[in-house]
Amino acid sequence: MTLWSRIAQAISALATGEGLGTLFDSLRRNPERSVGFTIAVIALGAKMAKADGLVTRDEVAAFRRVFTIPKGEEASAAKVFDLARQDVAGFDAYARKIRAMFKPSDRDVMIDLMEGLFHIAVADRQFHPAEETFLRNVAQIFGLDDPCFRSLRARHVQDDPYAMLGVDPSASDEAIRKAWRVAVKASHPDLMIARGVPAEAVKLAQDRLRALNAAWEEISKARA
Repeated sequence: MTLWSRIAQAISALATGEGLGTLFDSLRRNPERSVGFTIAVIALGAKMAKADGLVTRDEVAAFRRVFTIPKGEEASAAKVFDLARQDVAGFDAYARKIRAMFKPSDRDVMIDLMEGLFHIAVADRQFHPAEETFLRNVAQIFGLDDPCFRSLRARHVQDDPYAMLGVDPSASDEAIRKAWRVAVKASHPDLMIARGVPAEAVKLAQDRLRALNAAWEEISKARA
C-alpha cells in the first residue's frame, strides 16, 4: 500500500462532518509517522496558502516539489488540501494537534515539518509578511526557538550563511565547523526518513544539504 493510498484510507475513515482535527487525534493514538507528517504539511500548507490572501498555481504546485505524487494519486493530496481549506478551525488549532502527534523530544521532526512549509511559502518566489507571521507562530507552537526559526528562514529567504548554520558571525572556525557537521548529519535523508519524513519527500533533505554545504563553503572561503 502506497503512502497516498494510506492517506486516502485515513481520510475515508472520517465520519460525515468530521474534519482533519479528528484525524490528527486518531493519528496521535495510532501513529503512522509518514502519513501523519504528510497530512500535517499539506493541511498547514493549505492554511498558509490563504495567509497572503491568494492561493496561486505555484503554491498548489509546490506540494509536488515537496512530495513526489504519482499519477493517479493526486486525489488524496487534493482531498487533504480541500478539507483543511474548508475547515473553520484555525491554523493554530491544527498546529497544536500536529505537535501532539509527536513526542516532546521530536524536535527534528518539527524542523522537518517547518522545512516543508517554507518550501511551499516561497514557491511563488515571494515571501509575504503574512506568511512569515504564520510560519513564526507555527514554529512557536512546535516549540522551536527564534535562532532555529532564523536558520530555517535563512535557508529559504535570506542569503546569510551564518544564520543558515545557526551560528554568530563572531564564532570560531571550529564552532562553525561543528555546527555545520551537526546540521548535515541531522539532514541525512536516511535519518529524516527514520524519524518520519516520507521517502516521497526526500527533496527536503536534498535541498537542505545543498544549502548547508553552500553556507559552509561560503564561510570557509571568506575566512581563508
